[in-house]
Amino acid sequence: MTGTRAGAVPAEWWERLAARLIEALVFGVFYYILFLALWGVFRTVGVLDAFQGRLPGVFAWLLAGLGYAGYDWSALSRGGRTFGKAIMKIHVVPDDLPRRAVLKRSLVYPGPAMLMGIPGVNVLAGILVFAVGMLILIDRPLQRGPHDRLAGTLVVKDLR
Repeated sequence: MTGTRAGAVPAEWWERLAARLIEALVFGVFYYILFLALWGVFRTVGVLDAFQGRLPGVFAWLLAGLGYAGYDWSALSRGGRTFGKAIMKIHVVPDDLPRRAVLKRSLVYPGPAMLMGIPGVNVLAGILVFAVGMLILIDRPLQRGPHDRLAGTLVVKDLR
């Protein structure tokens, strides 16, 4: 990997999980705000009962997932870290990663979560999210997930 610092130490699985959970709290609030706003809009236009009332949830998951992917792409493109990673003192290398590779990484991770609002598919999406976490755990010694492999990235501890 070009741009990888010599002596970089891969981040522990729990550091990566903590960073994602910190971000999930913020984006969970964003999701609920979207859900409530969409619920009001769909109720106003008379389509709230379509798909057994699940339409606001489907769109809220999709929009929140796209919002998270956009945020992740922007943050990693600018500094190699999101606010969760900054708090946990970890970052993504290489530093000189093309924006296209960062976009792939940013779309693969929340991709399954964007499907969580769709009945039936939500179970498969949950399994995929769980599988990503498990793949990070079993990939020794680098602990890379599918999104890392696709983009050619590694999450490392800050040594500064």
